[in-house]
Amino acid sequence: MNQGIARALSRSRSILLAALLAAPFQASLAEGGPTPAPANAHAYIGYPNDGQTLPAGKPVRVWFGLRFMGVAPRGVKFPATGHHHLLIDTDLPPLDQEIPSDRNHLHYGAGETETMLELPPGKHTIQLLLGDDKHIPHNPPVYSKKITIYVK
Repeated sequence: MNQGIARALSRSRSILLAALLAAPFQASLAEGGPTPAPANAHAYIGYPNDGQTLPAGKPVRVWFGLRFMGVAPRGVKFPATGHHHLLIDTDLPPLDQEIPSDRNHLHYGAGETETMLELPPGKHTIQLLLGDDKHIPHNPPVYSKKITIYVK
């Protein structure tokens, strides 16, 4: 085999190996759904604060913050808007699919910006994730920092 062909085969193997090694990382970094969001948009939890201890047996007011976007009810397709989803004791779902609706993924499709939440005693995490008119995260996804709260 001549040297030119050997070099070409070696390069092809290197490219294939790099693609195979990168594939799992690309799949885990989904960019979000088809609805665009401003690059500087972000969601945040205004209350409670990270690390805060809350009393058991009493509902606590959780308020949602959003910068550089607006809030609109589900089904309303308007540029740079979405509605909140509160994630409780769970990680972010796949960011290019509809956000689940269950006890760990609460939907605020009427455009709510706060809620009353009662959690059992223990350590909990909460995080916001903005969804478009069809409950699919934006591109890029707009979500808050995950905070930890303690209920005693």
